[in-house]
Amino acid sequence: MPFLGSSATLNSPGPALPNVSGLVGGPGAAAMELPAVSLKAIILVHWLLTVWGCMNYMLPLSYAWGNFSVLAVGIWAIVQRDSLDAIMMFLTGLLLTVLTDIIHISIFYPSHDFLSDAKRFSIGMAIFSLLLKPVSCCLVYRMYRERGGEYTFNIGVTSAGQDRSTYEPIDQPDVPPQWPSSSKAGQPPY
Repeated sequence: MPFLGSSATLNSPGPALPNVSGLVGGPGAAAMELPAVSLKAIILVHWLLTVWGCMNYMLPLSYAWGNFSVLAVGIWAIVQRDSLDAIMMFLTGLLLTVLTDIIHISIFYPSHDFLSDAKRFSIGMAIFSLLLKPVSCCLVYRMYRERGGEYTFNIGVTSAGQDRSTYEPIDQPDVPPQWPSSSKAGQPPY
């Protein structure tokens, strides 16, 4: 009996193997591809980790407000599947919360004397959420590209091969100038 995902029928001679061509080492695969993860799963995991991180009131309210407001923008990105603005704002918010989480955790981390098991669990979940956010950013950026986003990271450096001084448009025919150039005006006619 074939298992899920196989293309075998009941008349096939042997057991069918799953298609693994997209995995590492498959035909045409240059690097390991990220798994297909739902935006709902990303938001659910970060919501749960943020709730656990806020459990002991060790981190300030700005930690909770920042993370939960970004997750609300993520819910907007779920509701409006065709919106590039929603997914881009969610990605930007995730990137900003990486910075703010580092600041919050480094400033408000308690000393060893005041670290109970519950506080250790709470700060551990906040750190785990922080470590998971770059992976989530990569997945959300891939979703942005799948929705038709064209944003590329351009820092303004041009390559050496782009000399625009000799540019000639090819869609307009070469028309001779109506007036003679000034360099030929001083020459006597032959």
